Amino acid sequence: MSLPDVPASSVKTVARASNRKKELPNFIVGLLYLAPSILLFSLFLFYPMLRTLYLSFFLTDGQGVPVSFVGLENFTYLLQSASFQNSMKATLLFVFYTVPIGIILALFLALIANEKVKGIGFFRTMFSSTMGMSVAASSVIWMFMYNPTIGILNKIVGLVGVSEVQWLLDPKFALIAVSVSTIWMNTGFAFLILLGGLQNIDEHLYENAAIAGVSYWYKLRHITIPMLSPTLFFIITVSLINSFQTFGQIDILTKGGPIESTNVIVYSIYKDAFVNYNVGSASAQATILFFCILVLTILQFKLGERKVHYQ
Repeated sequence: MSLPDVPASSVKTVARASNRKKELPNFIVGLLYLAPSILLFSLFLFYPMLRTLYLSFFLTDGQGVPVSFVGLENFTYLLQSASFQNSMKATLLFVFYTVPIGIILALFLALIANEKVKGIGFFRTMFSSTMGMSVAASSVIWMFMYNPTIGILNKIVGLVGVSEVQWLLDPKFALIAVSVSTIWMNTGFAFLILLGGLQNIDEHLYENAAIAGVSYWYKLRHITIPMLSPTLFFIITVSLINSFQTFGQIDILTKGGPIESTNVIVYSIYKDAFVNYNVGSASAQATILFFCILVLTILQFKLGERKVHYQ
């Protein structure tokens, strides 16, 4: 007995239904793979961020428990506070001091280390060595260097007839001193990333330029910098974000002083939350900092990425 003929459309319908049944388990398997990351991000990133935003609208007790809803009063008080304004000013100055100089220095070192000369590996190791040191260890080293009595910096300036400088105790020098130490700490990371970007540039571009007989500065301006622009864009973005979040060296070297000259906003958040136990105000400051970084990053992507040349 022969089997009845099955229409082709029915076969396709059954095949689609079978495919849908196969897709669902794959989707579930994907979620299972992502579940640990989703859990960790939710627990340590999304929940604290939402909790901070929530607490910024409340007055809190010494344990950080909301007591009364005050709306935008925490933000209004901060924007009118001379201490918070000084913190914002110190933060912006710190970013201005550290980011441009740090990136230019790292680029200069990367260009030197990219040259094919004998023994360059030693200098690459030296230039990137600051990555192997923690912020605490680096800060202690700079603390001894800045010491007005036994510090090497005062001994150096004393050789040229300059009187003793209170590097970390004088409001005129404290922020600059912390900025110098921060540049030193961050140069190793930026150097390695930029060196990797330089080594990924196609050598044929330089060979063609050499045949054309152009100068080194012409190659730097029209080949190296455009081809390195994606890496530079990444380093600038990361450096800006990190500079706004600086805390460790401030806490060890100056503790926000003298006269709040180094009281950057992250250290101000720390003092309000864990010294003054004013969690509502600290949360409001953290919220303002978050939106400042967010706006700055968006502007960086909108304006800076236009000048990025991808190979």
